[in-house]
Amino acid sequence: MATVTKTAKKISAKKDKTVFGKDRRRKHHHYLVTVYYADGERFGRVYTDEEKAMRFASRQRRSPVVKSARVNQIS
Repeated sequence: MATVTKTAKKISAKKDKTVFGKDRRRKHHHYLVTVYYADGERFGRVYTDEEKAMRFASRQRRSPVVKSARVNQIS
């Protein structure tokens, strides 16, 4: 009897997820705006347009009760 050996392809389960530019699954990127208030509360909103996210963050920073606001690309 002859033995048949099958060459198995190794598929890496761990892919580089930090490079958002090469992710072809999505049509657009997502930007999370996180607003930190002086009383310790947090608020987050997700935008698909970076310019709208930046405008929202800058508008929130003008408020006297907002400690900080940041924009992060999440996908």
